[in-house]
Amino acid sequence: MLGSRESRHASDTPPSRVRHVVGVGPTGRFMAKILIVEDEKDLQQVLEYNLRQAGHQVLMAHAGGHGLELARAEHPDLVLLDLMLPDISGTEVCKALKESADTRTIPVVMLTARGEEIDRVVGFELGADDYVVKPFSVRELILRIAAVLRRGRGALEEGQRVVEFGRLRIDREAHKVWVDELEIELTALEFKLLVTLYDRRNRVQTRTSLLDDVWGIQADITTRTVDTHVKRLREKLEAARDYVETVRGVGYRFVASPAEAGQ
Repeated sequence: MLGSRESRHASDTPPSRVRHVVGVGPTGRFMAKILIVEDEKDLQQVLEYNLRQAGHQVLMAHAGGHGLELARAEHPDLVLLDLMLPDISGTEVCKALKESADTRTIPVVMLTARGEEIDRVVGFELGADDYVVKPFSVRELILRIAAVLRRGRGALEEGQRVVEFGRLRIDREAHKVWVDELEIELTALEFKLLVTLYDRRNRVQTRTSLLDDVWGIQADITTRTVDTHVKRLREKLEAARDYVETVRGVGYRFVASPAEAGQ
């Protein structure tokens, strides 16, 4: 498990002689550009080595401010973000990334030694795509990173960049939503929830499936979180609120057509 020197797997530690071409994996194919924001040097080296081995290009930042600069300049495909940083906290970094139009679509995977439910809820509220508690297995982390990247790419491939549904318009790449030509301000998590429900319209989504697909792999938070976010999303959608239906005892469903919602 990573996160403590005593528990680190020897196989996860990079041999000093091994060097790889940045961004080229074992198959010779570039996978993703990943920014690591972590101040512990030993952990940095382990993460960098294993991500390069998996075929990713790796950028490194030792502090939150530097991480923000690199994210804005390099536009990575994913940010691996420690919460305990020497200058500004990881939560502030995540908040800044998600509030900026240039970086809000970049997935963020948080790394932290704090695993209480409230800490995870705060992380997801800020727009984090996954939340990994130290100590962790580097192999599991690589798989979780792959899952987050896959979800992000799948969302864009699911349909065209801008979709229109009755009174609702969604710009996937810009992370913008309009109802009757009025732009609606959504958090990154609310936007992901809306797009997930829309892409699966006319199919009931259970609270558990939404936790897995919107909040992250095996998110250890209560299903009440889903209810709270759906309620908030519907309030913000105002005239388009009836597009999201509650299926009593099961979960939620996005209607098949605007006419079904009486519009």
